[in-house]
Amino acid sequence: MSTAEKVEAKPSLEKASDSQLAAHSTDSEHLDFGGDSSLPPPPTLTAEEERKLWQKIDLRLMPILSLMYLLSFLDRGNIGNARLQGLETQLDLTGNKFNIALTMYFIPYCIFECPANLVLKRFLPSRWLPGITVVWGIIMTLMGLVKTYPQLVGVRICLGVAEAGLFPGVVYYLTLWYPRHMLQWRVGLFFGAASLAGAFGGALAFGISFMSGTRGLLGWSWIFILEGIATVVVGIVAFFVLVDFPATANFLTPEQRAYVVWRKKYDNSSVGEEENFEVRHLVEALTDWQVWVHMFNYMAIITNRKTFDVPLDTIDTSMSKSLRDYSVFADNHQHLRTQCCCFSTTDCPTLCAFQLTVSVTLIEYEPNYQVVATIVLFIFAYWSDRTALRFPFILAGFTSNLIGFSINISNAPSGVKYFGTFFCVTGAYAAVPGVVAWLGNNLSGQYKRGVGMAFQIGIGHFGGAFASNMYRTQDKPRFLVGHGCEIMFVCIGLISTVVAALVSHRVNNRRDEAARVAVESGEGKIYSDKALRAMGDRAPDFRYHHHDKSSSKVRQTLVLQIWKQGGS
Repeated sequence: MSTAEKVEAKPSLEKASDSQLAAHSTDSEHLDFGGDSSLPPPPTLTAEEERKLWQKIDLRLMPILSLMYLLSFLDRGNIGNARLQGLETQLDLTGNKFNIALTMYFIPYCIFECPANLVLKRFLPSRWLPGITVVWGIIMTLMGLVKTYPQLVGVRICLGVAEAGLFPGVVYYLTLWYPRHMLQWRVGLFFGAASLAGAFGGALAFGISFMSGTRGLLGWSWIFILEGIATVVVGIVAFFVLVDFPATANFLTPEQRAYVVWRKKYDNSSVGEEENFEVRHLVEALTDWQVWVHMFNYMAIITNRKTFDVPLDTIDTSMSKSLRDYSVFADNHQHLRTQCCCFSTTDCPTLCAFQLTVSVTLIEYEPNYQVVATIVLFIFAYWSDRTALRFPFILAGFTSNLIGFSINISNAPSGVKYFGTFFCVTGAYAAVPGVVAWLGNNLSGQYKRGVGMAFQIGIGHFGGAFASNMYRTQDKPRFLVGHGCEIMFVCIGLISTVVAALVSHRVNNRRDEAARVAVESGEGKIYSDKALRAMGDRAPDFRYHHHDKSSSKVRQTLVLQIWKQGGS
């Protein structure tokens, strides 16, 4: 077999035949990856067989992961609905106490995301992810029993600690299963659950509120209790549904496991990636330029998105007043909220009518932009994977945000501002899966990727703390400070997105040129397979995923000819 034939037979390029796989195993040193040494040789699958295999994996993993994240999103954001059902009055949340309670959730949530990803593989995903789900479900249930403001803040802190491991853990978990160009669609599927949670969260809370007075508890307590119990149930179910890694997935045949491991092994490298933890992975992740650039990218989009997690569920918060021009309605009824603390239809029919109006308004209007955002999110995720592009879709999301917030900071009529809200919500939701998947695509080495993605998400989620405090009552009715801050973060996101694409393109071109020079000079193999694997995404055969399709056969041929030809 000629050198050129060997190059095109590499499994990282195309689906290979058995003879090609055999040629590969004899031409290079074998390094175990994902337990492939204990599996049979990977089979040759037709396009239809491969599609059915990934569909089988999707049906096993995605429904339970999506449900877990949906409940996570409901549990962290239902405090806005609870505020409508007496939480603020009963716990005397005057001044900035409510905003402080919101902020105290994000601080531990951000701090514990990185440690959570480090222990995910050690404790195994099938135990860790369901375990933290049960824990935060219990905490959520206990939140319904708090009696004072300090208790509320304390429980919110515990909730942040418990939920910290879910989002970065699930995204990291998905990178262990799916090739690079299949990742964003799967991230989009489970992240879309957040949009759906926002769409029906208000309606669910409205239904639960009819239990107000049962066993001496107001409606806000029952919102926390019932949604917390539902989370515990889903967490228990997840113990029996989730699996750990492709090599140990019992719902797949040995041949199917071998194929998935093979696809992952040669997904972004000619030798696979490191699987064991070393301290240097922490250093490499925290000193990698792209981790920091993508962190700013994620912080920007999260600050835009977190604006809509809680305030739009609470009718008298500043953001919702500005975007939907409900300030007059809320102000006209504010005396009812301060003069009455009973929430029974018989004791206070006027206040109950106000609450009913609020809830119906949420049911009628809030799902509109949430549903639109979810649809656009799925479209972006599908075509981003289909075209193997991330940059243009993320850029489109930030541009949508810029349009939306620019409309809302203006003196436009309320109807126009409500229209602008669609741009804000749609851009903020639709871009998140791409931002997360982009960094996951460009980090090689499982622990480096786990740390890098957790750092991106953890530090980036401080944007939620910013968003919780940017819309102040004293800034109404136009809220120039809040909208201005949002536009500032949009600009940060646009700049960091362009920088990531340009630098990635430049690095790829330099590696291409080095490969061409090496091929022309007739150099043999420079690095061993073990050395290439240790280098990870810094290896000369690794190419960053950015704004063009960098997987052309010419590029792959040049890379593999130089770094894999000859002896060790």
